[in-house]
Amino acid sequence: MSAPFRFPRFFVTSPAPCPYLAGKTERKVFTELSGNNANELNDALGRIGFRRSQSVAYRPSCADCTACVSVRVCAGEFKPSGSQKRTIRRNADLVVTACKPWATEEQYALLRSYLGARHPDGGMADMDEQDFADMVEQTPVDSYMIEYREPTTDDSRGRLVGCCLTDRQGDGLSMIYSFFDAAHPLREGLGTFIIADHIRRASKAGLPYVYLGYWIEGSARMAYKARFRPLEKLGPEGWTRCEPVASDRIAAMFEIA
Repeated sequence: MSAPFRFPRFFVTSPAPCPYLAGKTERKVFTELSGNNANELNDALGRIGFRRSQSVAYRPSCADCTACVSVRVCAGEFKPSGSQKRTIRRNADLVVTACKPWATEEQYALLRSYLGARHPDGGMADMDEQDFADMVEQTPVDSYMIEYREPTTDDSRGRLVGCCLTDRQGDGLSMIYSFFDAAHPLREGLGTFIIADHIRRASKAGLPYVYLGYWIEGSARMAYKARFRPLEKLGPEGWTRCEPVASDRIAAMFEIA
């Protein structure tokens, strides 16, 4: 009875209003990530559609809806579109650094600006500094805060214009949460650039995938994910290629939701 649990125990949340589809109810199944095998468990669960939030892995388990679909980009085969190439060139001068998962005031200020511009009424609108620190720092797996800074002419650190909390899994990079300067007058497409940079990093490291989380067909907030090809979705038969249709105009409006 005193031996540690070898297999995780799963729990189900109480039903709550769905944040993506009006009139729907969401429910999640989740388990704790802890101990020496947290990375291995996170890898295994990531392959079957789970996402991480702090020390918890979760996935939708809704009684009457299967709209949320896990998607990932095949990093080694990614070929940017014309507009993506222009965005990559426009932001190629940014200085990118993989930092330890330690929250800073500068990151939090950028997050507040991003939420105010893109999601003023979203579920994270009331996030305070301690909540942000918990999101970044409470991780039992290999995590990084990827920072994107403008270049300088000396050795000083440039202005922070983008961040992404990222997990390194056994088969890819999982983008947990990204945010950026949504009002920058000269940096259009920062969200697209951050994803493209993760795809480049994964490919360079020999990792086959970049996990983008959940996609809902017809959801404008998630339309940007359909712009990165080739894309795979997780279904009853496992991971398969998919080609969802996304309007560039709508996707650009909700670039990183």
